Amino acid sequence: MVEQVTKRSRAHIRYTLKDGTIVPGVTTILSVLNKPALVKWANNLGLQGIDSSKYVDEKAAIGTLTHQMIADYLQRKETDTSEYSKVQIDQAENAVLSFLEWEKTHHIELVLIEEPMVSELYKFGGTIDCLGQMNGSLCLLDFKTSSGIFPEMMIQVVAYRQLLIEHGYKVDQAIILRVGRTPDEGFEDRLINELDRRWQIFEHCLEIYRLQREVKNG
Repeated sequence: MVEQVTKRSRAHIRYTLKDGTIVPGVTTILSVLNKPALVKWANNLGLQGIDSSKYVDEKAAIGTLTHQMIADYLQRKETDTSEYSKVQIDQAENAVLSFLEWEKTHHIELVLIEEPMVSELYKFGGTIDCLGQMNGSLCLLDFKTSSGIFPEMMIQVVAYRQLLIEHGYKVDQAIILRVGRTPDEGFEDRLINELDRRWQIFEHCLEIYRLQREVKNG
C-alpha cells in the first residue's frame, strides 16, 4: 500500500504494509551506507560558499521533474510544469533530450512506469522508474540525473528488482541510465551485474537500519 503525500517528490511517498504498518523506502535504508563521494562533494560546495541543503533541494526538484517528463513522454502525456522554476524546467528538458538520444538505439515496450511497490516479505518499499521489454528481455530501467553512477545506486536498483520479483515479474536485466542536466553531458548507461551479491548487501543494510532504529527508540 502506498500513500503519496505530495505531488512533487517521491521522498514524500509513504509505504505501508497491508496491515497499515509504515515501512522504510529503499533510499532511506541505504542511508546507512558510507558515501565518500557525497562527503567530498558537500565539502567542496561548502568551500565555495554554497549551502549544500538548498543545492540538494534544487537538484532533487530537477530530478523529480525529469522523471515525470520521461514517464509522461513514454505514456504520450503532457507534463504539468507549473510548480517548477524556469531553471528547473530547462535543466530537466536537457536531461530528457539525453534520454531521447539514448532511446534512438533502445526501443522500449512499456510495462510499468513510476510504480510504487511494497514488499510484504522484507518490509520495505520503493518506486520503480520503468519496466519494459527491450530487445526481447524484460528490463528494469532506473533514471538518474546525478553527476555519476555510484555503487549505492546499483544496490538501490537491485532492491527495486526484488520488489518486482515479489510482485510476479521476471526481470532479465537491470540498467541505470544517467541523463545529463546540461547539453554537453549526454547520457551514460550501466548494466548491473552481481545481482545476488548486491541484494545481499541490501539485506544487510536493511538489518542495520532496523537495529539502529531499535537502539534509537530504546
